[in-house]
Amino acid sequence: MRILVTGTAGFIGAALAEALLARGDDVLGIDNHNDYYDPALKQARLDRFGEHPRYQHRRIDLADLAAVQDAFDGFRPQRVAHLAAQAGVRYSLKNPHAYVQSNVVGFVNVLEACRHGDVEHLVYASSSSVYGDNRTMPFSTRHAVDHPVSLYAATKRADELMAHTYSHLYRLPTTGLRFFTVYGPWGRPDMSPMLFAERILRGETIDVFNHGHHSRDFTYIDDIVEGVIRCLDHPAQPDPDYDPEHPVSDRSSAPWRLYNIGHGKPVQLLRFIELLEQHLGREANKNLLPMQPGDVADTWADVEALRRDVGYAPSTPIETGVERFVAWYRGYYG
Repeated sequence: MRILVTGTAGFIGAALAEALLARGDDVLGIDNHNDYYDPALKQARLDRFGEHPRYQHRRIDLADLAAVQDAFDGFRPQRVAHLAAQAGVRYSLKNPHAYVQSNVVGFVNVLEACRHGDVEHLVYASSSSVYGDNRTMPFSTRHAVDHPVSLYAATKRADELMAHTYSHLYRLPTTGLRFFTVYGPWGRPDMSPMLFAERILRGETIDVFNHGHHSRDFTYIDDIVEGVIRCLDHPAQPDPDYDPEHPVSDRSSAPWRLYNIGHGKPVQLLRFIELLEQHLGREANKNLLPMQPGDVADTWADVEALRRDVGYAPSTPIETGVERFVAWYRGYYG
């Protein structure tokens, strides 16, 4: 198939593009290569597949509607995986406008291009952050998500609602995936695995928020990519059992679906740090701090619907995933 992937210089987007090329798809990648974190890492990810004969790349900003439409018109994708976004919860406190431009304006432009380009299926990245300060575990797509605690979360919830509108009005099949904490080789340097690894190896103190009592549904990158591809291959369909007199939040009479994508097994942050220490061969100096604004205490994904509908089966235990991450980190950063 011809699949357009946004965010192909990013962590998940690069891994997805590489997997799609390996199975024989033609891929057009879009990324704006911004400097939110080290552009050299983004380029290094692209270098893994950028010269592949079935890969094309466009360096454009999704907020530029004309550039987005031109990319769609030239490639005419059958399916789209929209993973590009301004990421990071804490950064949204400092630069809110970046989130509106990328996550809201950019997403509307993708929706419009999909609508006019007769795209068969749009799969897009939402986030576990939409659950806000929900304490009912595990998080279910049936839970209310009306109380976000960061602007990043609010923009991701807005994306889910806008996608439903396009599915309802234009019968554009869309599937939203609420990603839980993704980690592994080639990860983002602003996330805790990379930050911790760097500082532990340097003998520097690591800041551990909520005194280390956070738990996160850490999900290995290969499991995430497998789930995204399964979703791409199963276009959303209207739910024949949807009852408008008794609506539910994750099903619709429109061709629209919403899933959690995580490992389904939360791990306490202190346990994650312990595994890093084990594989790095260094003990961490910990600065235990209170909860930060915009953070949530725990995340835990109910992924049963994704298992049932597309056969999603995350299989990488945290011990294996951290070992692979550390091996890559040592190789890449020396």
